[in-house]
Amino acid sequence: MSTRIAAIQMTSGPEVGPNLETAGRLIAEAAAQGAKLVALPEYFPFIGASDEARFAAREIFDCDAASGPIQHFLSAAAKEHGVWIVGGSLPLDCGDPAKLLNSCLVFDDQGQRVARYDKIHLFAFKKGAEEYNEARTIQAGNGVVAFDSPFGRIGLGICYDLRFPELFRQAGLSGDNPKPIDLFILPAAFTETTGKAHWEVLLRARAIENLCYVMAPAQGGRHPTGRMTHGNTMIIDPWGEILSRLDKEAGVIVADMDLDRIAKVRSNLPALGHAVLLKR
Repeated sequence: MSTRIAAIQMTSGPEVGPNLETAGRLIAEAAAQGAKLVALPEYFPFIGASDEARFAAREIFDCDAASGPIQHFLSAAAKEHGVWIVGGSLPLDCGDPAKLLNSCLVFDDQGQRVARYDKIHLFAFKKGAEEYNEARTIQAGNGVVAFDSPFGRIGLGICYDLRFPELFRQAGLSGDNPKPIDLFILPAAFTETTGKAHWEVLLRARAIENLCYVMAPAQGGRHPTGRMTHGNTMIIDPWGEILSRLDKEAGVIVADMDLDRIAKVRSNLPALGHAVLLKR
């Protein structure tokens, strides 16, 4: 069974409105190309906003409704285009006035929210004048997330999570009915410095290790605030082959995800069945 999936790359600015307009246009473009599952990059609603603006944009998570303009946008776009949307990430209220959650929400083709993942690993990096410390304003999540869909079993991560292979392996063991992941989706805003060095090799490694597809929608290019993100949005198959890629510009890439391809690769190389979980 084959399903067309799409990853969106953006160069988001600090204002929510224009970014939602761009995301809406690109979601429509992906749907027009036959995609049934569309994924947005990390912090697609804004990049480079001040701390005050980011805190002001925090939304309340409501299990029964799309609370707030960003959640409403994702729900409405999914229903309008009849596609599943993996909503990159957005800021959610965590109950601490000094912090927020960096969360990925998934909506089905009826606009219903079906999954939520809060970023676990918080990025820290310092090299010369370039410095990041997400723990200063973000509260870490505390659980891996995987869910079933019409396209197979999907696992979620966000950006810096890519560097922690145990998260990807644990996702295949989570839930009431643990089973291998067919597709990992990793929205990201990798810096140009770290992305140029590690982005591709880590993405391909996660696909190879888990014998699954990996789709990584990214922020890419020079943002209005001057920040440079690596881009290179990719869709990778279970053998580690790059099926589609976009360099720095905003746009859409698509590829066909084939469950028969996954089954064949896992039959040829039954590594998942050979994995040994070591006790500490």
